[in-house]
Amino acid sequence: MSPSPPDDEAVHRTAPVRPGVRDWLWRPWYAKLWWAAIPVWWVGLAASTKVAPLAEFYSSALAGFLNVFFFPMTALMVLGVGWARMRLDHLSAVETEGYELDGETLMQIRQARERHMEAFSNLNAATDIYDPRSGTLYVGNSLSPNNGARISAF
Repeated sequence: MSPSPPDDEAVHRTAPVRPGVRDWLWRPWYAKLWWAAIPVWWVGLAASTKVAPLAEFYSSALAGFLNVFFFPMTALMVLGVGWARMRLDHLSAVETEGYELDGETLMQIRQARERHMEAFSNLNAATDIYDPRSGTLYVGNSLSPNNGARISAF
């Protein structure tokens, strides 16, 4: 007799529930208020072309700041910070959860880090005008176009 497959309800009970994007962008009261105020602001801006008192307000410095505040991408970025933070925390937890690194793997990681630092040191030596290993690019080299003796005043 073969084992029966798990029922869907048991699988959904054991699976961790991770909040979705809508939980950060729409569910909080302040998010709903902000998203509802955005079209009101832009409709008022459009109406300011016909109504003089609105035109006076919408041409003020405060209205310029509020244009940025009520720009939809601003709301998306600000409200999305919590979601991005939650996703990054989840990724770091997934990467480290249940993994033990043995001594050989740690040694390989250490060697890779040393090779990386050596490669960047060599790159700096070839491109840094203040590093004597950069040849004629070095400021102290008499052949360098950056040498103070070779730079003429206008």
